[in-house]
Amino acid sequence: MAAKRTAQAVWENDLLHGHGSVKGTSGALPEMGVSWSARTEASGGKTSPEELLAAAHAACFSMALSAGLGRMQKPPTKLTVSATATFDKVGDGWKVTGMEISVVGKVPGISGPEFETAAKGAGEGCPISGALKGNVPVTVHARLE
Repeated sequence: MAAKRTAQAVWENDLLHGHGSVKGTSGALPEMGVSWSARTEASGGKTSPEELLAAAHAACFSMALSAGLGRMQKPPTKLTVSATATFDKVGDGWKVTGMEISVVGKVPGISGPEFETAAKGAGEGCPISGALKGNVPVTVHARLE
């Protein structure tokens, strides 16, 4: 059975002066403010679609890497993943132009090159990476603690 997850957004007023909110329907993602300036300037305590995309990618990547390391019989003690989505003006519009993932791992019994290979595989294999493939370049940086 396919899993479906839903989020809701509400927007008021025009793009530049307006504001809105986004929330997940599961209750795990609280209602958060969004605005155009939070996307293109300082966040001011509000989130953006790009920050939410980066959060989704960091979580997905950490699970994919954990699964891959488990298959190698080298489960991680800890993975700290940071994902950064770049949002930039391209021509007359705006676009997510890249996603950079950095992971620091504590993995007993693994070499640096083995960890880097596993991280690269997770970067290519996690479902969020798959959703971005062909649209947004994903770069992965990995190092052991």
